[in-house]
Amino acid sequence: MRVALGFEYDGTNYVGWQSQKSGLGVQSAVEKAISVVADESIKIICAGRTDTGVHAAGQVVHFDTDAVRSVRGWVLGINSNLPSDISASWAVEVSDEFHARFSAIRRAYTYRILNQPVRSALLHRKAWWVHADLDAIAMQSAADSLLGRHDFSAFRAAGCQANTPVRDISTLRVTRQAQWISIHVQANAFLQHMVRNITGVLVAIGRGEQSIDWAAAILETKDRTKGGIAAPPQGLTLVEVTYPDHFGIPANSAANEFRL
Repeated sequence: MRVALGFEYDGTNYVGWQSQKSGLGVQSAVEKAISVVADESIKIICAGRTDTGVHAAGQVVHFDTDAVRSVRGWVLGINSNLPSDISASWAVEVSDEFHARFSAIRRAYTYRILNQPVRSALLHRKAWWVHADLDAIAMQSAADSLLGRHDFSAFRAAGCQANTPVRDISTLRVTRQAQWISIHVQANAFLQHMVRNITGVLVAIGRGEQSIDWAAAILETKDRTKGGIAAPPQGLTLVEVTYPDHFGIPANSAANEFRL
């Protein structure tokens, strides 16, 4: 049996999705919980590997098992064996053709910025605090130049292991509500640190430190050293992963709260 699961997690206390020598990854905690419920050793495949400190509202994984459990039994059993900052949202039985990573056709991230003069003690783990006033309209104008299919070498991490830097961004929307600025990005796939690097460039433009056409100029260089800083990880959330309808993967009901 192949089972797909949806997860949300607060990435603050983890070294990313995968465990490293330096600390615990979300994957290890999830595999341990599933193995208890399945009563056998389980290895999982995820839709997208998030970095240290990055959160997820719509991570998707799959695993194969000989255990027979109801979908409700999987969710309740797994959650009873997980820490409070990781939670399974749903479970469905899927065909052997389903693959959490390779069957995905789109992924969406949202980056949240708290744009106010004073920092927040309550929100510092879920947003990037930027005290200088940001021009969201200028940020959107710059973001428009990154839409479509491009070589995003200038926005990938130095250690990125993707086979190709070409990605297709279908949505790149900057919105403001009061002191909150959200950057919502949807693409077929993402490079390591791609959203954080794009956000760093847009914030520099929003501050007035760079012109609107700077984003397009950086894209053309295909050189990461020409770009700005990477935005810190705590503002970033993997919101949703989309699959062809015939797999029957539930839409992420929590995704709407990230689409400001």
